[in-house]
Amino acid sequence: MTRTLLIALVLAGSASFAHAQSCSVQAGDKKLAGAAKTSFMTRCEKDATATCDKQAADKKLAGAAKASFTKKCVSDAVGG
Repeated sequence: MTRTLLIALVLAGSASFAHAQSCSVQAGDKKLAGAAKTSFMTRCEKDATATCDKQAADKKLAGAAKASFTKKCVSDAVGG
C-alpha cells in the first residue's frame, strides 16, 4: 500500500510539468547552442529543482520518497 501511495504521489507531482515544455525543448525552440545553451539549461534545471523541492515539501515528503519524487520531477522538467 505504501508503494502504491508513493507511485501515485510521483505521478501526480510530475503532472505539473506536463503542460510546460521541458528545458531541452525550450532550448531547441530558442535555437540555443554552446555556452548560451549550457547557461540556459543550468538555470532551467536550478529553477526546476526549486519548484520540485517546494512541491515535495507541500506534499510533506521526506527521505527516500522526497529524493525519488524530486529526481523524477526534475528529470521530467529538464527533458532528455
